[in-house]
Amino acid sequence: MIKKYLLYLLTPSVLLSTFFTSCEKVFEPDNYVAYFGGEIINPQSTFVLFMKDGKVLDTLFLDKKNRFYKKFDSLTPGLYTFKCEPEYQYIYFEKNDSLMIRLNAFDFDNSLAFCGRGEEKNNFLIDLYLRNDRDKDKLFEAIDYNLNDFEHLIDSSYSSKKAFYLKRRAQIGWGSGFDSIAKASLDFNHYMKKEIYPFAHQFKTGEQVYEKLPENYYNYRKSLYYNNKNLTNFSPFIKYISALLSNITYSKNGGKFNENSLENNILKLNIADTLVKDHQIKNVILNNIAYMYLLEDQNMYNNKKFIDRYLELSTDKEQQKEVREISEAVQKLIIGKRLPDVHLVDQQNRTVPVEELTQNKETVIFFWTTNAESHLKSSHGKIAELKKRFPAVNFVAININDSEENWKKALKNFQLDQINEYKSTDFSDIKKKWVITKVHRVIVLNSDGTIKNGFANLFDINFHKNLQ
Repeated sequence: MIKKYLLYLLTPSVLLSTFFTSCEKVFEPDNYVAYFGGEIINPQSTFVLFMKDGKVLDTLFLDKKNRFYKKFDSLTPGLYTFKCEPEYQYIYFEKNDSLMIRLNAFDFDNSLAFCGRGEEKNNFLIDLYLRNDRDKDKLFEAIDYNLNDFEHLIDSSYSSKKAFYLKRRAQIGWGSGFDSIAKASLDFNHYMKKEIYPFAHQFKTGEQVYEKLPENYYNYRKSLYYNNKNLTNFSPFIKYISALLSNITYSKNGGKFNENSLENNILKLNIADTLVKDHQIKNVILNNIAYMYLLEDQNMYNNKKFIDRYLELSTDKEQQKEVREISEAVQKLIIGKRLPDVHLVDQQNRTVPVEELTQNKETVIFFWTTNAESHLKSSHGKIAELKKRFPAVNFVAININDSEENWKKALKNFQLDQINEYKSTDFSDIKKKWVITKVHRVIVLNSDGTIKNGFANLFDINFHKNLQ
């Protein structure tokens, strides 16, 4: 990531003076004042949410220049999240930090830069995130490798990032609180790859390797602590736990992998209950299991059995309510039912009723956003292929969360004029009613408008079978 420039134009001069002079000030032991501000280029909303452990602490509205500024009279040191719909990223505050951000919402992570007291550790965190993110492209191919080649690849990547971590830790000299976050970002990304390999390798190649793994393959598990409150909602940790549960379930089933079965997902709930003692962390993991399962299995009987067990283990009343709502919404999207009504518009800003989407043809509805440009390109490319293969099928694209201006600009820039392109005017509404939690989700409708498959994946190798 190219490291950027001083953000001396972010705020009015009086605030700027206060901001930077505070970096030199010696604070009293009981003084926990902190500052947070910045500038959002091409914002997709008019505010920034400041959050802790999934809870909104403050809503920071953008001014006419798309800038915001907030003084916190007392802010507990630790990991926080700032969210500019629909993207989010982490920010770490030590005692009395004064942090400014600058980013372009069209290239959220790559453009993000921190400035001010506490900038170095936060710029390190986003740098490490981007290095981990670039690894994702290599992982899918590497899953096919034999064990020795796979381990060589991921160990080499890990060694390089660990050297970067050690160098920056020595240079910056951060405290133990931040180090637990930095180390987690480094380690859990690596451990997740090791957990994924056995079942993903078999899924892709047909070769079963879990019984052939060396005795020391999972040695790192012996030193892991699953009850660190600092990691409660930290994505690298939660993703690792998700991979761990899938791998343990896979092994307990003798190398048979069925991620969507009721029995396996109840087993995941039970393992999580045994593995994690901290109630807050356990609730996050249980919720993650529930969201993933309920979107894949629309069997009402199975859902009831799963939710009954989930409710026995979860202590988060708010999330229990949300899981129930998702389950109810999923039941409205089962085969044979009609899509709930949402507000859609065409390029002339005319309302398009949901019942008119099919045009009396079998219809594929897919979704996109300019915040996921690679998906925008790949999904339209895939649809172009399918359109040639299935000329009688009606294909409909729905932009889920861009402004009208950005949507139309994308339609022009990417020449998206081969199929019907519509836009949702209320992301929260369509997300809730159509349960859109994954951008690669596809809905297939019969010619009469009834649902044929409410939860298809456009990039599933067998997706074409939905159209036969």
